[in-house]
Amino acid sequence: MNHYLVVGSDSGVGKTHIICALLRDLRTRGVSALGVKPLECGNRADTRAIREAAATQMSLEQLNPIYLRAGADPCISAELERRTISADVMQQTYAAVCSSAEVLLLEGVGGWLVPLAQGVTQADAAEKLNLPIILVVGNRPGAVNHTLLTIQDIQRRGLVCRGIILNHLTDDWDSASLTNRKLIEDFTGLPILAELIHGQDELDSSFLSM
Repeated sequence: MNHYLVVGSDSGVGKTHIICALLRDLRTRGVSALGVKPLECGNRADTRAIREAAATQMSLEQLNPIYLRAGADPCISAELERRTISADVMQQTYAAVCSSAEVLLLEGVGGWLVPLAQGVTQADAAEKLNLPIILVVGNRPGAVNHTLLTIQDIQRRGLVCRGIILNHLTDDWDSASLTNRKLIEDFTGLPILAELIHGQDELDSSFLSM
């Protein structure tokens, strides 16, 4: 089985968009694939998109067991609803669905170190889960710094980053968007698994079985 945790170097880098593109491509290849989002804040638009892309009959609650209505950081959203998010949130979600598909993509929330609860970050939850990681990076100014800091902490925790997906967030191509890829490859030593231009909704999923 090829199961991965898909996280972002920052918020708004397109994790859901990329997961959906991968799920659609996997389906065309006849591969059993599922995406889940253990935690979602604000609304369930991402979970709905993932369910549609996977063409699954599983419920929103199965794909997204923790839904918080406030569109804030998870720890704040949970506090407003007087709930507590455990560092086991990813582990528990994975345990419930791990036998459901050959390829399973768990989507993180926000950036790598986003707080989930007092003294608990998403990185702590990912460490407990211990799945290989795919890092989504928004190709914009600051991307190299965010990527290096994220990879540094991933590796410090003894986790494996399978590679990086670079996502162009706008139609504009500035000097950063033209040079980020080489700098990220040079400084991390990790492969760029895919690079999407803005608006691209098709993605070759073959690297998931490599």
